[in-house]
Amino acid sequence: MKVLVACEESQEVTKAFRNLGVEAYSCDIQPCSGGHPEWHIQGCALEQAYSGEYTLMIGHPPCTFLSKAGARWMFPKGELSVERYEKAKKAKEFFMKLMEAPIDHIALENPVPLKIVELPQFTQAIQPYQFGHPFSKKTLLWLKGLPPLEPTNIVEKQGTYLPSNTGGVKHGMKGSNGVKVAKGSKRKQHRSKTFAGIAEAMAQQWFGFLNKPEAR
Repeated sequence: MKVLVACEESQEVTKAFRNLGVEAYSCDIQPCSGGHPEWHIQGCALEQAYSGEYTLMIGHPPCTFLSKAGARWMFPKGELSVERYEKAKKAKEFFMKLMEAPIDHIALENPVPLKIVELPQFTQAIQPYQFGHPFSKKTLLWLKGLPPLEPTNIVEKQGTYLPSNTGGVKHGMKGSNGVKVAKGSKRKQHRSKTFAGIAEAMAQQWFGFLNKPEAR
């Protein structure tokens, strides 16, 4: 089995699969920050997705222009921003190309999208507090040839993970989760990093599923 983790520089999911002995590679236009450049392909994720080399792909397509969290920029003063909408359409095109890649088993994750973007219906919604992390951060999964994830460790929710600027938490301060909110590009990377509990669930449950004879 060979696994592609598209649009991942943190290598959180890649390392979870590697811990199970699976040949997994992160791929991103940025260098990796996960400490294993030997498992990282710096370049276009679409090239890897269409290479025919992978059994499973887990993708984290950029959500900046797709996410509902950006509604205030999509509709400044209540009117549609044509410029941002065009960027959203390009982001959707990239998302769809990943979803339509010639790989039998695909999982894409993103936050709740804007309705105007018209992404396909998602398969499943998950929360960090279902996988051992006491935070709320709703994440949607679009699955192809994979079963939904099952919660592994449901804990009490303590707050929202890295609240947005509208929540009154400034850069450099600690959010309700006790994690210091990073500045600039580091903040974006921090927000997009997959929780370890979710990464482990993906690796263990989907690796186990693909090892079943009926999944081959």
